[in-house]
Amino acid sequence: MRLNILDQMPIPTNLTAETLAIQTTYLVQKAEQWGYERYWFAEHHGTKGLISSSPELWMASMAAKTTTIKLGSGGILLPQYSSYKVASQLNQLAVSFPGRIDGGLGRSPGGTEKIRRALANNKESELNQFWDKVDDVINWTQNHAYNGITASPFPQTPPDLFVLGLGERSAIQAAERGLGFVHGYFIQPVRFKEAHLAYQKAFNRQKFKAPEALTAVFVVCGESDEHAEKLAESQDVWLLQTEKGLDSRIPAAIPNRLTENDKNRIHLNRNRMIVGSLATVKEKLNRLSEQANSNQFLVLCNLYDFNERIRSYERLANLITS
Repeated sequence: MRLNILDQMPIPTNLTAETLAIQTTYLVQKAEQWGYERYWFAEHHGTKGLISSSPELWMASMAAKTTTIKLGSGGILLPQYSSYKVASQLNQLAVSFPGRIDGGLGRSPGGTEKIRRALANNKESELNQFWDKVDDVINWTQNHAYNGITASPFPQTPPDLFVLGLGERSAIQAAERGLGFVHGYFIQPVRFKEAHLAYQKAFNRQKFKAPEALTAVFVVCGESDEHAEKLAESQDVWLLQTEKGLDSRIPAAIPNRLTENDKNRIHLNRNRMIVGSLATVKEKLNRLSEQANSNQFLVLCNLYDFNERIRSYERLANLITS
């Protein structure tokens, strides 16, 4: 099983952003030691609870503090930015850290319309131009000249490009371009199997190198199923609060009173997670792997206690070689 980490850099209520930055450095270095293949940073804006707003900067910083693990974005909010600038940044990273840079591209607006406009320098939405922008990034990272200009520097090993998506359409578009595909199971698991099958079917193995299909999923791995259930409580409430537009930091404990609607929502959100002992997690990941015809996962674990978060990833790493 090939395991990777997708870090939203979730911040608990008792930490500062500076402390979480120090902890993140430690986690990336430990992930490399444990055998994780990739460590990706998400991009979020205007929220107290998720502090990774510039994945490219985290990629550069963490690549400089490690030696083998790949660093990536999950994903750069391409519709809001110049595709030329994005390609240039990825090329710069690929020159600085050869063979270790993944460029994950996403279609999200990045937040509210106010935030989207602030990111895009007040331009109208370019969500509908996403795939044109993806083509631009492909060309500027894989060719020395495109549209009469170059996106220097020119890496000997171009960055590996991925598209993050939720359904068949994005999977097929990624496959037709020879890009990697990441299904956001942790956001919406409904079209998971169909998206992966569509990607595999549309990928031209004669034209491109082997397909790279990953599944991004919340995983909490405890000493036992009961221990994992207890650990997952802070993630349950964090996700509930985030969906309600409340404090998006990870809470220390479950509120004394949860409404029936809250309990039902928490139960429904568990469909986006795998929670259990190592044996339970292995069984469930193997099931997803069979459905997706891919054994690659991007794992998220958003717990209040950093030490427990670390230990969850450490336990999970036992599956890498099994």
